[in-house]
Amino acid sequence: MKRALLSVSDKSGIEELGRALTDRGWQLLSTGGTAKTLREAGLDVTSVSDVTRHPEMMDGRVKTLHPAIHAGLLARRDTPADMAALVEHGYGPIDLVAVNLYPFRETVAKPGVTVDQGMGKVDIGGPTMIRAAAKNHKDVWVVVDPTDYGAVVEAIDSGDDPSLRRRLAGKVFEHISAYDAAVADFLLDGGVGEVLPERLDISVRRLQSLRYGENPDQQAAFYGPETLTGVSALVKHHGKELSYNNILDLDGALLSLAPFAFSPRPAVAIIKHTTPCGLGVGDTLTEAYQRALATDPTSAFGSVIAVNRPVDAATAEVMAELFIECLVAPGYSDEAMTKLTEKKNIRIMSYPELEGDPLSGERFAGLGWPEATGDARFSAPFLALHGRLPEGRMVRSVYGGLLAQTPPIPPFYGHGDDSWRIVTTRLPTDQELDDLGFAWAAIFGVKSNAILLAREGGVLGIGAGQMSRVDSSKIAVRKAGDAGLDLNGSVLASDAFFPFRDGVDAAAEAGVRAVIQPGGSVRDEEVIGAANEHGIAMVFTGRRLFRH
Repeated sequence: MKRALLSVSDKSGIEELGRALTDRGWQLLSTGGTAKTLREAGLDVTSVSDVTRHPEMMDGRVKTLHPAIHAGLLARRDTPADMAALVEHGYGPIDLVAVNLYPFRETVAKPGVTVDQGMGKVDIGGPTMIRAAAKNHKDVWVVVDPTDYGAVVEAIDSGDDPSLRRRLAGKVFEHISAYDAAVADFLLDGGVGEVLPERLDISVRRLQSLRYGENPDQQAAFYGPETLTGVSALVKHHGKELSYNNILDLDGALLSLAPFAFSPRPAVAIIKHTTPCGLGVGDTLTEAYQRALATDPTSAFGSVIAVNRPVDAATAEVMAELFIECLVAPGYSDEAMTKLTEKKNIRIMSYPELEGDPLSGERFAGLGWPEATGDARFSAPFLALHGRLPEGRMVRSVYGGLLAQTPPIPPFYGHGDDSWRIVTTRLPTDQELDDLGFAWAAIFGVKSNAILLAREGGVLGIGAGQMSRVDSSKIAVRKAGDAGLDLNGSVLASDAFFPFRDGVDAAAEAGVRAVIQPGGSVRDEEVIGAANEHGIAMVFTGRRLFRH
């Protein structure tokens, strides 16, 4: 009689697998909760302790670690000595193992988990069994993913499938590798505070095969972690499948809106080629959208848009006038969804509700994050979704390697920063200070060299991705002119310092009245002098927001 050992944390599909094997004359071996589930389903199950003739020990820590189990898994069916050894010791072969491991990642993701609690979810018997079965996969079916149960049953019925056996064995080692990496991260990061460890193990799974990459002659796929975060956690309600470039732009949209996570006002970011072409805040979401669209209505065609409030009917009505590739929001009213779905190609996305407040707790102590209050409940997900929580890390591939860094903390709009320093003779007015705060938040998602012009809650012009900061300034001014926007009385944000005074001279000529920048150039005094000559107020933030 064939024997299967079933011991799973994820019980999905296990009753169906057990019943399918029983119907085919297999004997079921099991432990603990899995055995209970199978018995409650009316299936006949033999306890592992009956096979090992040894009781479980130490609250179940020792139950499958026994020669009766591992000899049955490792015995080579075409090696007479192995089979004779089984007979000699009174053991039998085990022909299938279905195991998935204790939910370690889910356990340690909860706030306040101690090292002891985390270690309590480190599986020992499970990895040992599936490694043994994978090593001997020519003779033993090994399944760690419930979605593979059906394929295995079909292969058993058809006789065999060596290629499937090999693929399932490969998934075992992927599963174990990801599991071990999670444990290592918990001990090194959580226990020692080493966010960038000596060895960086990354394990992700393919979430979606894409039609093509950046261009049609490139293959592409979208990968993500076991616990979905970031763009992978978005829920699509309508429209075509996401493309490679859609995913990149959604990433840029979540990043660009992150500084408005605690905004007391609705905010809208319009993204083209991963960088904003429009950003606005307003008293209503419609007003915020209209200000964002006014920045560059030409580039907004075919854009990705992210908002920090549920989309209402009025906003949907004006959005429907524009061709939008993707729209992401915390939610949509029924009327808004009806209006937006009139266009079959728009991809309508939302981010899931988060349990509790993701921006509270001891892990944020001393990191300078503002308290999450009031309207933050709508927009805090942008930070968690984009991986901008302080315990995370950002990884980027280059030819021949990976770069890793800790994530930047956004300059939150609506929350003052005591590190700002006014360096000019003229002080900014209250309105200019508010505009400077908005501009500094808005420039966070812009590709460098970045120059951004703003006034009264709306971006007027953006210069991005240029080799020269002066060129970015000229582009920002030209874009504002092309959109018919008046720059008199506007403010300017620069993501890095001005190396020469020419940038300030150009800003003054355009009508700029206040500038915000990090400072730190060897020519700071020359730049400040130029601002004083033009009667421009200038603020140094002491912090660069470069996005390469």
